[in-house]
Parts: sequence; C-alpha cells; structure tokens
Amino acid sequence: MRYRLTCVTPLLVGDGRKLSPIDYMVWKDHVNVLDQWRIFRLLAKGPRLDGYLAQLKKADKLDFASWGGFAQNFADRRIPFESPAYSAYWNNAVGESLQIPTFAAGASGPYLPGAAIKGALRTGMVFAHWRDGMLQDVLNRMQTDRTPRRPAESVEEHTLGPGGADRMRFLGAGDSKPVPVSHFKVYLLRTSTLQPRPGGFGLGWKQSPRGAVDGGKPELSTPTFAEMAVPGATFEGDWNEKTFLLQPEARRFVRWPESLNRGRFFEAANVYAAGLLALQRQYASWAGMGLLDQSLAELEERLAAAREKGSCLLCLGWGGGLTTKSAWLDANNADYRKLLQQFALYNRALGSNLPFPKTRRIVFLNNRPATLPGWAELAVE
Repeated sequence: MRYRLTCVTPLLVGDGRKLSPIDYMVWKDHVNVLDQWRIFRLLAKGPRLDGYLAQLKKADKLDFASWGGFAQNFADRRIPFESPAYSAYWNNAVGESLQIPTFAAGASGPYLPGAAIKGALRTGMVFAHWRDGMLQDVLNRMQTDRTPRRPAESVEEHTLGPGGADRMRFLGAGDSKPVPVSHFKVYLLRTSTLQPRPGGFGLGWKQSPRGAVDGGKPELSTPTFAEMAVPGATFEGDWNEKTFLLQPEARRFVRWPESLNRGRFFEAANVYAAGLLALQRQYASWAGMGLLDQSLAELEERLAAAREKGSCLLCLGWGGGLTTKSAWLDANNADYRKLLQQFALYNRALGSNLPFPKTRRIVFLNNRPATLPGWAELAVE
C-alpha cells in the first residue's frame, strides 16, 4: 500500500538545517542557494579568495554589488518568494530573520520523513483516548522532589499501550519518494500576539527581541522566512499495516481491541483536528483576523470531506507551536496551568492574564495574514 499526503496549507517538515545569509543571495525575487565549494575552487585560481572569505567571516549577508554574479551563475537551486513584495522585507531584515529553515532533503532531493506522519497520528490517538485523572497523574509526577524526564509517559502507556504493545506498531509509514523542487517556495511568516484592550483583546505583531506593534502595521514587525511546500503539493510513500498482530493469539498477548484498524487511527486524528481548528478559530476571532478565520473555516470543510472518504487531516511540521504538538487542548484547565508553571519558559505568559498561548505563527499569502502552517490531508491508496 501507499500513502498520499496532500498539503492544504504551506508545510515545512525540516531536519533542523537552515540557510545562513552567507549561503544564499536574493536576486530577482528568488533565494539563490550558492554552491560554495564551486565558488571556492573558482576564486582559488585568482586573488579574490581572501576578500570573499573575509566577507563571509564578518558580514551579515553577502554584498550583492561585489558578489552578485554568483547568484546568477553559481546557484545550486533557486527558490522563489511566494510574493515579489518579500524581497524588500528581506533587504530590511537583520539577524535571525535571515536564517531560512529548509525542507528535509537527501541526496535525491526533498522528501517527507515518515516519522512526521507517525508523530501526528500518535498525538491524535493520545488526545482521543485521554481519560479523567491522567492530567492529575502527570501533575503529581511533576511535583515530586525528583522530576521525571518523561512525566507524561504513563499517559501514553494508558492510551496506546506500553513498550511492545504500543498500538502505533500497527501502522508503518516510510519516507516519501523525492519530490521536485518546484513544489517549494519561500514564505513570509510573522508572529501574532494578543494585547489587552477595553472589553476584550486586540491584535499585535511581535518584534524581536521583545515588544509588539499594532495589528494594523504588520510590516513593522519582525519577519520570518521559511522554505515550505506549497498547497496542493503531494508526497507519496510506502504504507503498511501489521495485520498479523490482530490474529487472536497475538492480539491477546498485546491486549489490543479486536476492532483496531486504520479507521480508528484516522478518526482519532480527525477528532483532534476538529478540536484544534475550533481552538484556532477562537483565536482568530479574538485577534480580529477575518482572512485567517476564513481559511480555518475552509479547513473545517476539508475535514468533513476527509471523514466521508476515509482519510484524515493532520497538522504537522514546523511553525505550529505548542498548541499543535500537545495532546491536551484545554489551556484554561487549572491542573494544566499548574503543570506548565513548573517550566520557567511559560511563567511570564501564564501570568499575563491573556489566553494561553497568546501567539501564533501566521503565514502571509500575497502579503496578507492568511493561514496557519502545517495542515495536510493523509489518504492511503
């Protein structure tokens, strides 16, 4: 069997690598990734190598006036910006904004790691099978003298089974086959935040390292650029189901229900997607982002259609934040907030009396805040 994952919104599943601003140049609204070894070999034949190495050592980005010819003649690949307007934002950006996360790729080209699919399905299964008392158990583990490294391990064991009896063993998703580089563009993202307003909340856009600007002036906020698969791009790979584990003898050993099948995993993922979309629509309403809310409404329609035809909607990859990686969605729950307070990272946000989390990475389309990253539909053929 084979799976087909179709991007519904821009998607980035990376391997931790980023393009440094000295590894590429922006020319004609494209990110031109330089073949540095080829450039070194060329410059080693003449007197310009020392000057080039000196600029690589001290510059934030390469001087286009001096080295712009490399963008034309020594580019491994050229990734277009989603909108020509982003070249101006890139020219004005500094620091971390110039680091561009890239899609996972091997020697044969970009591909989707199968682990990303399994991880998203696992989150859905834990969410759909959560039971009363599990959150309190995690909180009790965190409040002991010796904090465990994996405090939520017991929750996963209760919902999915321990060790060799883990129900995720039933499914196998391989890495996708390589896809053409034409499936990718460089997108602009900005981080939205909620600000207190009389009678409710208002939209703001985060600046780095701190602070925010008014929601009507996103161009003054700090941009982020990322290489992402475009909506409509598809990834295909091997899919297998270990049905021999459903034979009576094996099933009694692993203690799996007789009705375990692919449909249960996909329905759990869809239940989670429905809860996550409702949460994101509430955020869009608070922030007053009508275009984002329209995009989320379209995702809900896509979810309903996916359920009818036996596929599922997943949120995976980079840019989703804590909300899309957590199997618990009720951030107002007192026990959940006590649990997060054990981590200094969240204390300031929890103490602001604003909805948690108050930020989202928003993908801009045609220079407008339009959608959230990472949504895709998974089907098995």
